Amino acid sequence: MLGIESPASGIGSFLNRSVDHLEQVAAPTNVPNLSFISSMHCAMEIPNLPYLQKQKIIRAIRKLPFDYVILDLGAGTNFNTLDFFLTASEGIFICIPEPTSIENAFRFVQATYSRKIKNIIRYNDFNAAVQHAVFNSNSAQRISLQPSNIVDIVARRDPDKEIFLKDKLSEFNFKLILNQVRNNSDPALGQKIETACNRHMHASFHYLGSIKYDERVPESIFSKNLYVNKYPYTTISNDLKTIAAMITKNNAPASELNQLG
Repeated sequence: MLGIESPASGIGSFLNRSVDHLEQVAAPTNVPNLSFISSMHCAMEIPNLPYLQKQKIIRAIRKLPFDYVILDLGAGTNFNTLDFFLTASEGIFICIPEPTSIENAFRFVQATYSRKIKNIIRYNDFNAAVQHAVFNSNSAQRISLQPSNIVDIVARRDPDKEIFLKDKLSEFNFKLILNQVRNNSDPALGQKIETACNRHMHASFHYLGSIKYDERVPESIFSKNLYVNKYPYTTISNDLKTIAAMITKNNAPASELNQLG
């Protein structure tokens, strides 16, 4: 998608200690000032990374000497994927305007939000009653705990921490992009998702916009040509430029990423 062949080295080289620093495997691309770190030759997929290796990657990402670091994560709600997502200062999730994709996006948001709440509670000295209810209940109770239930538990059992928890959650930013939008798609769908998320959660959700469907995108991927270079004046290219401007607007360069919790 970046118009380059698969790099010979990447995250796998960092994990097996072929290189000392993650930035050493950052490969140049055809886009000025844009480098790419590949995970293609990594022996383990993200869901299967041992805890220590995950932490090693997270620490290395925070040390990268770049203005912006974008983590391109696959689908799924395993803890490793959630923790990498939570490492970023801002989270962007992308879905297509179809019921299954939207349902999966909601499931991911719910899982990430729940993980964020638990990290805040785990690392910020909430009282024993809250800790027990959230972490030491039996398996069935833990599985049934929704994020709103956890906030209610804090309000009842550690009321002095309720405002602290809500303030921390309000700092958590989600951004949504709808991809492959066709002419018959609901034009208000993105705003509806934003409204629903903001109504039910204490985090901040913002719909950035949509990217139109274009059958030439797969062809650009297979031919390893950048779509925006080959078709710079199409609707999709304009959509991408608009969304990119919204993401970077009023944002200072952020080479340092937020800590978990």
